[in-house]
Amino acid sequence: MKKIGIVLIVSCLFLLTSSFVRAELSTLVPCKDSSAFNQRMQRSVKKLEARLSKYQPSTPPAIAIESQIQATKSRFTKYSNAGILCGTEGLPHLITDGRWDHAGDFMLPGLLFIYITGWIGWVGRSYLQAISLVNKPTEKEIIIDVPLAVKFSLSGFIWPLAALQEFTSGRLLASDDDISVSPR
Repeated sequence: MKKIGIVLIVSCLFLLTSSFVRAELSTLVPCKDSSAFNQRMQRSVKKLEARLSKYQPSTPPAIAIESQIQATKSRFTKYSNAGILCGTEGLPHLITDGRWDHAGDFMLPGLLFIYITGWIGWVGRSYLQAISLVNKPTEKEIIIDVPLAVKFSLSGFIWPLAALQEFTSGRLLASDDDISVSPR
């Protein structure tokens, strides 16, 4: 009970004393309008073209550098057309202060990251639970049973639903009696 009270007091103090911070956008301009961004692109392409001039045309290094030039131009074009904002140094900036007009800059990659890390954790947890029932579980931890691991990997994509089901059934969390406590 003491711990809950402490957590409640600390969270209230944090919420009451912290002020909301908004990113200052006055120095940011769309990348397509930024002269520093365009100069960066021109410098990058010029460096690659200087490297290209050292090789004979149609040789493997020349072909690789030509594809790198095209990829560089394509990358800068995508930044220009995506509505991303650039700073005075010509670098793209992601706005992650909660504004809905910039939600796509961070929210989708963030949710995808959470989903993938949850999938990895759920698959690993399921594998460890399954091998704990065999005779030598530590051996299966060192030498991974690939067919069993693949089975859990393929079924792990529905991990949010499986976690919710285990939570509501009471199988996700261990009881206090199963947790060892240090005698300190």
